[in-house]
Amino acid sequence: MFEFSTLTKTWILDIDGTLVKHNGYKINGYDTLLDGVKEFFETLNPDDKVVLLTARKEEFLPALRDFLAKNNIRYDYLLTDMPMGERILVNDRKPSGLDMAFAINKDRDMNLGIEYKINKEL
Repeated sequence: MFEFSTLTKTWILDIDGTLVKHNGYKINGYDTLLDGVKEFFETLNPDDKVVLLTARKEEFLPALRDFLAKNNIRYDYLLTDMPMGERILVNDRKPSGLDMAFAINKDRDMNLGIEYKINKEL
């Protein structure tokens, strides 16, 4: 279980294998939402920002946007054509010692299952 501060957050999430079945749009011709995704998005503060990343080409963007809308998956930014390599997040630490960056790796196509709580003392 992660503990986060009460500050507004920026969530950066990969799409394929994290939110939807990896390459399902190629293999099956459509996307399939993974277990736990809707529940996770329901926990997000409405003031948080959501950035979605995908290696998909821009030509697949209209269908992806439709799928996300139909499934009530909110986002503020959707970035396509990302490299398939590692995604590296770098941020500073507040003078108070509060870490401002976290990385979570999950098994491909498995339940999103990110559990966190807000710690008002951070």
